[in-house]
Amino acid sequence: MVTQEYTYAYGAVDVVCGEMDSLILPHVNGTCMQIFLDEVATRHPQDRIIMVLDRAGWHRGKSLALPPNLRLLMLPPYSPELNPVEHLWDEIREKFFHNKVFNSLDALEDHLCAALNHMERTPQKVQSIVAWSWIIKASLI
Repeated sequence: MVTQEYTYAYGAVDVVCGEMDSLILPHVNGTCMQIFLDEVATRHPQDRIIMVLDRAGWHRGKSLALPPNLRLLMLPPYSPELNPVEHLWDEIREKFFHNKVFNSLDALEDHLCAALNHMERTPQKVQSIVAWSWIIKASLI
């Protein structure tokens, strides 16, 4: 019998300096999205944050209460490639999960946590993946 289990990584990145924030949460829904938004805002209380998101349902929930220092900017429909964090997920899949099988969800989450922590500790690497010239120019306007 095959059983599928899931866990989800939430991530946000500063495209200018490569700083990354991430959380591993059990679901993709409004409740978990709210936890993530609150955590990012709390980690950066003095910053004004514009978080770029695709149009996934849990990104647009009417019940989301935005922290005072955070705003959401929705990408056009069907354009996930425009979201810099999507390219981080590609990097993590390729460098940390290529041809890996895990005996348990806990083992996978431990490995994912190590991968996310590595990315958070190497902002220069993150910046090399997400700091596209057009998005840097747009973020500095």
